Amino acid sequence: HVHLVESGGGSVQSGGSLRLTCAASGSDRDCMGWFRQAPGREREAVAVIDSENITSYADSVKGRFTISQDSAKNTLVLQMNNLKSEDTADYYCAADYLPCSPAVVVSTKPYYPMDYWGQGVQVTVLS
Repeated sequence: HVHLVESGGGSVQSGGSLRLTCAASGSDRDCMGWFRQAPGREREAVAVIDSENITSYADSVKGRFTISQDSAKNTLVLQMNNLKSEDTADYYCAADYLPCSPAVVVSTKPYYPMDYWGQGVQVTVLS
């Protein structure tokens, strides 16, 4: 079993930055990512990273968001810059114990069935 706890959500003005952190513990996990769900919309992948630190991003966040993890894979970070009102959503950390293709995870609709999910944090971008 994998336990995931997110932190770092909050409110920020448009154009601002936030840093989300996910503390991971438990079983090995080869694939980790950030997903988000806005009110009335489907959950979607935002950024995914594999055990070799290969990353993939949703088109809507490319160039603005950066996903990273520490060498022990105990901390997953999503650095969000130049935030826009459309980034407002609940953000979830997720993990899968099997290896993954980050590009496949990001492109899967409605969203990739990751094995483990955090409780989510709210991000509000004020325009």
